[in-house]
Parts: sequence; C-alpha cells; structure tokens
Amino acid sequence: MAKPGARNTIADVPGIKVGQAEDASVRTGVSVIVPDAPAIAAVAVSGGGPGTRETDLLSAGMLVDGIDAICLSGGSAFGLAAADGVASGLKQEGRGFALVPLTSVPRTPIVPAAILYDLANGGDKSWGDVSPYAALGLTAYRARGTDVPLGRTGAGYGARAGAFAGGTGSASIVTHDGITVGALAGVNCFGSAYMPGTDAFWAWPFEVDGEFGGKRPPEDYAADAEDWGAAKANPALGQNTTIACVATDVILTASEAKRVAQMALSGFSRAIRPVFAPFDGDALFVMSSGRIASQEKRAILVARIGELAASTLSRAIARGVFEANR
Repeated sequence: MAKPGARNTIADVPGIKVGQAEDASVRTGVSVIVPDAPAIAAVAVSGGGPGTRETDLLSAGMLVDGIDAICLSGGSAFGLAAADGVASGLKQEGRGFALVPLTSVPRTPIVPAAILYDLANGGDKSWGDVSPYAALGLTAYRARGTDVPLGRTGAGYGARAGAFAGGTGSASIVTHDGITVGALAGVNCFGSAYMPGTDAFWAWPFEVDGEFGGKRPPEDYAADAEDWGAAKANPALGQNTTIACVATDVILTASEAKRVAQMALSGFSRAIRPVFAPFDGDALFVMSSGRIASQEKRAILVARIGELAASTLSRAIARGVFEANR
C-alpha cells in the first residue's frame, strides 16, 4: 500500500530540495524547488490569467532539455523577478545550460517560474525602484534543503484561499515498488478548499493519517452546484491563483512529463471549487529527478504517476490551507 514519505513533502523525492523565503513587511514570499542535477520538466497552465516565465522552453522541440530550478512566487508580475535571484545563485555555483562551453562564458540557468497575486493583502508594497523579489529568490535558493515548512511560508505567505488564509502546502506518496511522488503548492485561489457549510476539505477522500485535520462531511451531505461556499466574494482578473510543482524520481521523457502534468491538473479540481476560472492563473510544473528506471509498460507507468500526482497535489493544497489557518 502506498503511504507518505518520511517528511510528507516534496523533499521526500530523492534529488529534490526546497528553499523558501518571506518578507513580513511586504507580506509575500518565494518557494524554490531545486533538483540536484538538471531535470526533465513540463508545465500545464489551466487558469485564465496566468503569470509565468520560461514556460515556452518546456515545449517539445526546444533547445534545452533540462531545468535547474522551478520558482513559485507571490508578487504578481513583480514576483517573476524572483527567478532572477535564483538564476544568480545557480550561476555562482556554475550551474546552467552551456551553449558555448568556455570557462570565460557563464552558463545560463534555466528557471521556469509562476506567480500568484498578493499585492492587495495589506503589506507594504512601496518598495521604490527595486522590488524585493530577486533578493527573496536568492535567499530561498541558498536556503534549500529537505525541511519544508507549511502554511504561511514561501510563495503562499501572503495568500488567500477563498475567504480563508492561503498558504504553502506539500505532500508526498511512496508506492509499494519504491516510486516517490511529491507536490508543493502556493494556494491563493478564488474558490474554496472547504465544502460549503462544513469544516471538511474537498480533498478529504485523499487525506492520509489526518494530515489536514481529519474532518469529514455529514453522511447525508449533498453538494449544491450553485453553492461555492467560502469562495472569495470579489473575484478580479489575475488576482486568484494556485501555483504548484509535482516531482517524481521516476525517469520520464519530456512528453511523458507533459502528460503527467495534464493529469495532475485534476488535483486542483479535487481540492478547490470553483477552479480554472477566467480570473484564476493556475499553473502546474512537473519535474523528474531521474533516479528510477521503471520496467513497467510506459503508458501504464505514466498513468500511475499522473494519478499519484493528482491525489498528492490535492493533499498538498488542503495541507497548505489547513496549516495557514491553525
């Protein structure tokens, strides 16, 4: 039977580390997922108002075939600068893509990124000529490790999840044959993570060992298609986003990673209602640390990883909201 890893975070995936940094006065933060070596990656964007960087490089037929980090940040468009800080840290360590293999020419770090909107959360956004995001990205990169705090931390530090505090959540699963899948999400959704009229999460069927409170809906519960529960009352374009990264240690091709990303999107819909709205910027990255060469038939393997990714992501989202509201 599959069960969570020792940490129950994305850092349970061998070869994956996470760094996070926050600015309390600005009420914002950054989360960085860093593979030990360049990793095959893919992206799936499902919201109507996304903010991303370098996602085109993850399409088929592009020059690079590995990424050096994934950056998730608050700050809306300003937060895309967090990837500059991550790239700076990678460059200082000699990591990145080498188009010209000369010691005098620096490598180019490949850091796809996505942002969520937290500009209207009451933090001090009068930062002047230079936003804090590049510095936060560098700080988060340098802080990378296997300890992954949840709740009001990292990219979800200043987030809102419907009418409740949003946050950063993570979860993992390890299968009977040793495959690990982990997810990390910054939850800033318009929709609600809670079932209307209850303190149970929409993701409750996927919960493991009471990891987000163990609450269950009444046995006679019936969902009303027009009842959104504790969703935000004032949806606005570009202000509502859940951004996430899923990682696995199974070797995947770029095409297989893309299919996993597409399947993993259902993790959003299992945990948030409504989701993928015109004013959401939901985006999901998938990366493979390439540690396990599975002998399983490829189509079956990809289907397994995709489903594990979806259920693990739904748990990560619920954990982020649960920890932020404890």
